[in-house]
Amino acid sequence: MYYGPNMAAPSGGVSCEEFAEFQELLKVMRTIDDRIVHELNTTVPTASFAGKIDASQTCKQLYESLMAAHASRDRVIKNCIAQTSSVVKQLREEREKNLDNLTLLKQLRKEQTKLKWMQSELNVEEVVNDRSWKVFNERCRIHFKPPKNE
Repeated sequence: MYYGPNMAAPSGGVSCEEFAEFQELLKVMRTIDDRIVHELNTTVPTASFAGKIDASQTCKQLYESLMAAHASRDRVIKNCIAQTSSVVKQLREEREKNLDNLTLLKQLRKEQTKLKWMQSELNVEEVVNDRSWKVFNERCRIHFKPPKNE
């Protein structure tokens, strides 16, 4: 099993403007994690079938795909958090100069809320990654040992 680059990283730039688009992108990028149980069940043999298939290569490829997908999503999330934080900072500075501008206040609140949602995606990411590594280790630990430096 190999997940191409579109499973790990989106092509082109990532838009952080709309939270719904950001969430949809993460959903697509999490496909590898959503399918890991099925993938391991169909490609890595249980103990009774272990002699018939060499699972070490499959586990190695899955390990590399998971590492790439997790790193890519982490980059996307942190990049959008940084971009949105910058927008919030800029709007705060403008707001301090125009305290009676309600449109500016609404825009600031909207961006602050979006920033909180994006930050919460880091927690979601941690749960998704932990679940994937748990399943991976249960099925692949006897077939593949990841490099020590990662």
